[in-house]
Amino acid sequence: MDLQKRRIWNERKVMEKKKPIKRHEALKPLSREHHHGLLLCWKIRQGIKLEVAPERMKSYTDWFKKQYLYPHFEAEEEYVFPVLGDENQLIKKALAEHRRLKRLFNQKSEVLKALSLIEEELDSHIRFEERVVFNEVQQIASPEEFEDIEQKHHAIAFSDDNWEDHFWNSKKI
Repeated sequence: MDLQKRRIWNERKVMEKKKPIKRHEALKPLSREHHHGLLLCWKIRQGIKLEVAPERMKSYTDWFKKQYLYPHFEAEEEYVFPVLGDENQLIKKALAEHRRLKRLFNQKSEVLKALSLIEEELDSHIRFEERVVFNEVQQIASPEEFEDIEQKHHAIAFSDDNWEDHFWNSKKI
């Protein structure tokens, strides 16, 4: 098995493990933000299942990306990814996925298809970061790097309570 195939196989094995991961305090706020991203995926799945108009879901995802997703990506790219370095294959993959997700969130045509892809790819991306990237960071980060992350990244407080269209609960307009 060549090195690339072995790396992919190892990555899949790591991602298959489902037991809870003990997260370092410095990374816990980012993990909580990941939870909100997974909830977004669930909301999109519910919207599709309930046959909600794609424009309603798109309105919510546009709000979510601006308020939460893009600031989260920036925090990871600025404070966490440098621990592993720009040339690290895991970081290259994570950055490529950030770019791909941004394109999907900004897509104006074929909205339902884009939403479906967002749901699949964001879910996969979050699980990759949680199970692979963050574990690697935890293994090699110095106490000073963790302290730097804690000092610079402040959790993004999440609430969509004021969002009027909870399309994921019903078909109501």
